[in-house]
Amino acid sequence: MDIKKQTNLQTKMPQRIEQIKHWLETEIQADIQSFNPASNDASFRRYFRVIFKQGVFHQVAGQSFIVMDAPPGKEDIAPFIKIAASLENTGVNVPHLYAVNDSMGFILMSDLGHDAYLSMLTAASSEMGIEQANKLYSDAMSALVIMQSGMQSAINNQKIELPDYDAERLKAEMMLLPEWYIKVHCQYTLNKAEQMVLEQAMVRLTHSAEEQPQFFVHRDYHSRNLMFYEEHNPGVIDFQDAVVGPVTYDLVSLLRDSYIAWPEQQVYVWLEQYRQILLREKLLEPDDKKQFIRWFDWMGIQRQLKVVGIFCRLNYRDGKDNYLNDIPQTLDYLYKVCARYPEFEALLELLRRLESE
Repeated sequence: MDIKKQTNLQTKMPQRIEQIKHWLETEIQADIQSFNPASNDASFRRYFRVIFKQGVFHQVAGQSFIVMDAPPGKEDIAPFIKIAASLENTGVNVPHLYAVNDSMGFILMSDLGHDAYLSMLTAASSEMGIEQANKLYSDAMSALVIMQSGMQSAINNQKIELPDYDAERLKAEMMLLPEWYIKVHCQYTLNKAEQMVLEQAMVRLTHSAEEQPQFFVHRDYHSRNLMFYEEHNPGVIDFQDAVVGPVTYDLVSLLRDSYIAWPEQQVYVWLEQYRQILLREKLLEPDDKKQFIRWFDWMGIQRQLKVVGIFCRLNYRDGKDNYLNDIPQTLDYLYKVCARYPEFEALLELLRRLESE
């Protein structure tokens, strides 16, 4: 979408808000006490926090709810609805859906609060706060394993059908790097030798992803999509793009988060903690620890190639320039991991050369 179309969509926002309010007042037959933006999304979805003057859905007056606004033609709410129901059945803390308007793209759901993991982790990022970070990541990894186990049962019993994170999808994501970072952001055209370097890296990364055990993948399991709770932590949101794919993908999203970074030694401590949970729950066969680390590292390369491309696309296509600020951290992950593996020496040289152009 070009900037002009994005602007045209924004001009329709007041109309959409009035439509949401009308739907809430007629569907729920309740008076709105307050209605305010809750957050935006990297997609076209928007979220609003609403409070009603009287209790609804057996909730007390003053209880806040979240409204998702997913414009039809831009966003499909059907996957979110199906996945939310299945995840709720696993016992993971996800929003409960109270009312849905399919034709308009509106959902009224429970409010998981204001405290995203990112703010909690940022506060804990000093050495003095590592115990708090340990607790937050431990809770997040436990919830991830519950999702993987519980959703696997639902998938096997055909209670829900999710697309596979197959070679075609993996490559399409990685191609966002040459399309948006190299061509648009760096304004550089790869020669044949450089194209071969990128292609060979993609083949290796795809093979590594496909040889891993395949489970439910949230696909964006990071600090902005996890909400802190004193009990039943964390709350999990933004799962509508879930697929069935590599066991390490969501852990990469969590531990090599583009929005907050930790010392590499600490990341591998958490990685081993997660591997031990998988072994204990019999979700992973007795394995080679080095292979599991390689799976994690190489999955990170795949994800970060994609994410750099996405951040550039969000800027140049959608006018969301704040995401450019997150590219340096993501590239830093790429440089450090590629430097550990001879297989990606040529890719590392290419990426460094592009940044210096």
